[in-house]
Amino acid sequence: MPKIIECVMNKFLQEIEEQPKALADTLRYYIEGHGKISLSYIVSLWQSGKYEKIIFTGMGSSYFISYAATCLLNRRGVTSFVINAGELLHYQFSLLNSKTLLVCISQSGESYEIVRILEKIPRGITVIGISNEAESTLIKKAQASLLCKAGKEEMTSTKTFISTYLVVYLLSLAFDEKVNEQSISEIGDVIKVIQELLDNRNEWLRNALDTISHTNFVQLVGRGTVFASVKQSALMCMEAARNPAAGLLSGEFRHGPFEMVKEGFRAVVFDPSGNTHYQNISLTKDILKFGGKVLLITHQAPSIEHNNLVSIVIPCNNEELFAIPSIVPMQLIINQWSIEDGNNPGDFMRGAKVTVIE
Repeated sequence: MPKIIECVMNKFLQEIEEQPKALADTLRYYIEGHGKISLSYIVSLWQSGKYEKIIFTGMGSSYFISYAATCLLNRRGVTSFVINAGELLHYQFSLLNSKTLLVCISQSGESYEIVRILEKIPRGITVIGISNEAESTLIKKAQASLLCKAGKEEMTSTKTFISTYLVVYLLSLAFDEKVNEQSISEIGDVIKVIQELLDNRNEWLRNALDTISHTNFVQLVGRGTVFASVKQSALMCMEAARNPAAGLLSGEFRHGPFEMVKEGFRAVVFDPSGNTHYQNISLTKDILKFGGKVLLITHQAPSIEHNNLVSIVIPCNNEELFAIPSIVPMQLIINQWSIEDGNNPGDFMRGAKVTVIE
């Protein structure tokens, strides 16, 4: 029998549990509401031939989603790049010109670096804003906007993260003219998967928690679009559980950091279906071989059997959508980890939800 965790409701957990609704509301806005028009308008801007590249920028969670956005669009032949908003502001601003379509992502629309970019940007550069706040500085100053419909969020980003990811995923589908019944149905299935993960957490949460929590350091790895969830999970470990963690591309982990692996090492491997499933499983086996423990968040039951391996199967075979449900186990793990360490999960002690200083 699985060990039951008595989940005491707190604000962080409440926002985690609101995610199915946040996704459903966001999806509805883009298939029934003004969002559908906004997607078409942005695609038409690119198709006008005026622009040579799209640059995505943001900070924190928004930067991670910017990375995923470039993966999604480059796969579809839309030339795009990602630049951290702080680096763009201070070191790479000269890349912006009239042939650049700049997409600024900020869940609050008030992040310091984004606001400063908007103040500094010369005329003639088209800005697209992606935000959860319709009345924010970003949305007011952008020439076009894509809104998330996550609702109010006070704690470490959960529902705004996955809703923003859904927005950039829908944008990528719009470039392919594939916001259709099939794609909408697939997103609906993802919402159901998330609800099932929430409802059935006692079947896997304790074992997963014991595998990676209450340790000095957690390494998270993944590739492609799911790397956004890898980085966000590492951020949640540091921000909500107040524990050192790092997110790396799986390939980069092979190039040096693999030397950290020994008895007691803890890793989370994100394994969607797709181009690098074999590499993810190979890396998992090697971490286990050298004494590490692995939480494998995967699209299918692994063939590996090992005492140091715990797997969570996410029934989603769409590699690009996998980033959304695959982060939910980490959210629930980090919530419980924080509670067991005597912290208030997702609460900010030294900073704030919206970072307004640099």
